Amino acid sequence: MKTLKGKVVLVTGASRGAGRGIAVELGKAGATVYVTGRSIRGNSTKDWPGSIDDTADQITAAGGVGIAVQCDHKKDSETAAVIKQIRNEQGKLDILVNNVWGAHDYKIEQKPFWELSLKNWDSMFTSGVRAQLAVNHYAVPLIRENSQGLIVHTTFWDKNKYTGQFYYDLAKNALTRMAYGLSIELRMDKIAVVAVSPGFMRTELVLKHHQSSKENWQENEDLSRTETPYYIGRGVRALAMDPDVLKKSGQVMTAASLAEEYHFTDIDGRYIPPFEI
Repeated sequence: MKTLKGKVVLVTGASRGAGRGIAVELGKAGATVYVTGRSIRGNSTKDWPGSIDDTADQITAAGGVGIAVQCDHKKDSETAAVIKQIRNEQGKLDILVNNVWGAHDYKIEQKPFWELSLKNWDSMFTSGVRAQLAVNHYAVPLIRENSQGLIVHTTFWDKNKYTGQFYYDLAKNALTRMAYGLSIELRMDKIAVVAVSPGFMRTELVLKHHQSSKENWQENEDLSRTETPYYIGRGVRALAMDPDVLKKSGQVMTAASLAEEYHFTDIDGRYIPPFEI
């Protein structure tokens, strides 16, 4: 059932991982989905698997319309150009999934704060928090022209537990707080703003790190608690289809809590419980 047919969506950071999973699941519901990222077919960041072109093709094959737009969201001019393109081509933007997270470019060091390089700030905040903030800056005026809308920030959250890496913890909590602040400022516009946290995802980069594949990951005990990126994708799709989603505005939720509420499973039929640190 194409319940999101006619809806225009932007998913940032959608070459792989959560961005791809979310974009494809929204496409399955019939949406027109713009996907951004730096990786294009034949020229992927650090030769990582996946590209925005692959994601767009998968969206279209799933029943939606996938449109790939190369963009480095650290560059405001490129972010502004994406929103301008959506305005010119569609005249509106209904749903924004703010998932861009350039900190994957850097190795996350597990050291005490005082031993960490200050470059951690740039990797987490310039490539992550500020990049998402800039997308909001340019996209919100277009979304406000609708009678309603939805903004989703992907983050990491485990009942306010400390993640163990100072800058990562600070950045992810900043994203959650950004969603909360926007939810207050946009409530009168009937735009719901939420933060959604996946669990331990079996992304392309996680599989590569563990020298595993989609076919044999079960053989690796370290991956036993993992979920696919389509799990959070199905959670975001459920939120996008919920006519009462405004009641959830300002909240932070997990993929697992959404699965329990909206009665969906991962693509292998499993319900994966909440990930805990």
